[in-house]
Amino acid sequence: MVFSSGIFLFLFLPIVLLIYYNPLIRSRSFRNIFLFLASIIFYAWGEPVYVLLMLSSIVVNWLFGRCIMAGKNSTVIAALAVVYNLAFLFVFKYLDFAITNCNNLLNLSIPLFGIELPIGISFYTFQAMSYVIDVKRKPELAQRSLLNVGLYIACFPQLIAGPIVRYETVAQQIRERTESWNDVTVGLRRFLWGLAKKVILANNLAKFADLAFDGTELSTALAWLGAAAYMLQIYFDFSGYSDMAIGLGRMFGFRFDENFNYPYAASGITDFWRRWHISLSTWFRDYVYIPLGGNRVRPARHILNLFLVWLLTGIWHGANWTFILWGLIYFLLLMLEKYTPLKRVPKLFGHLYTLLAVCLCWVLFRAPSLSSALEYLKAMFGAAPLGIWDGNASIVLTNGFVYFLLGAILSFPIVPFFAKKTFVQKPVVQYLLAFFQLLVFLLTIGFILSSSYDPFIYFNF
Repeated sequence: MVFSSGIFLFLFLPIVLLIYYNPLIRSRSFRNIFLFLASIIFYAWGEPVYVLLMLSSIVVNWLFGRCIMAGKNSTVIAALAVVYNLAFLFVFKYLDFAITNCNNLLNLSIPLFGIELPIGISFYTFQAMSYVIDVKRKPELAQRSLLNVGLYIACFPQLIAGPIVRYETVAQQIRERTESWNDVTVGLRRFLWGLAKKVILANNLAKFADLAFDGTELSTALAWLGAAAYMLQIYFDFSGYSDMAIGLGRMFGFRFDENFNYPYAASGITDFWRRWHISLSTWFRDYVYIPLGGNRVRPARHILNLFLVWLLTGIWHGANWTFILWGLIYFLLLMLEKYTPLKRVPKLFGHLYTLLAVCLCWVLFRAPSLSSALEYLKAMFGAAPLGIWDGNASIVLTNGFVYFLLGAILSFPIVPFFAKKTFVQKPVVQYLLAFFQLLVFLLTIGFILSSSYDPFIYFNF
């Protein structure tokens, strides 16, 4: 079940909200139990077998926390938890990749297991590790209740695609949060904004990106248009989903941290990664980079620390050499910013080179293999089979112009800039904005009802 599906919008979410806010039932325990059960149904709708896998992860990590709570050797228990969770993730996400590479390297013929990737496994596994590590650091955060740990890991607003919610940030909210209809209103507004970004922009831009990336012979123009379409698609796809998750969390009283902050407005690669998928960046910072010593070490060790973080970042995104190389390229770009004069370039130049670097890196991220990524990049820089321009480029530019334009405008903090102006608070402006939001919502529903094309990139991770 996805947030942009009719079954979620018109059946699941209304029923869950009506029961959750039933005025006859205000018990915190009941609301947590109900929200946990609703989350299990939400996940089981698309993963009826793998829901048992997630439940086993919840139970095992709760037991690790209980062991720490009981005064066992917390360092050993936390290390065992990390090993368990990484092994858990390795089997279901990377085992066949490892076997394939061993076969190629050693000329073996070990059969593949063909394990289907469970949706959201990278997200909920990282949250499970966050629980044990945070309890190790602050044993008073440990939960006696298996239900509360289950709700933290399985809560459906952020279950299958983040943001990755660190346990320390919501531990108290699980036990003591307050909800109100104002939360529902604010959360619903945020949810609908994210839904519009996903359905109107990301889904339509995806069609142009797919045309360029899915085996069509390229012209140079089509290659650049396809790369730009994917660059905008992945942003509105993932940030839209994050908006929906944050909005849904707010409806149930949770305050999740922001996951995006206009990353394409960044003036450098370091700045970009402070704005893009913030929950993943901060997870690696707090649980890997800082424990390794961060930047409070000698330059050689600092470089090694960053190398390990970005190697792991690439691996986290998928079992493919394209993701690993993608992560290592960002490591090299960050090294250039930290140890060369590149960190002192004018802001405009920094912004332009960041956009170009990110765009080229997205090509590697989107390509199914290193060889296809190389062919695509060659087409972008003039070695295209169809020359500079072709008919498909004209089709993309003609049919996609509005989506490209809207995408470019909304990728920058233009709306927040105007929202801070005093005239926005005037009643007549507020009425016009409410009417505009209604029109956007109706347009979004129209797109949902008229199209079955609803790709989502981060389900793959």
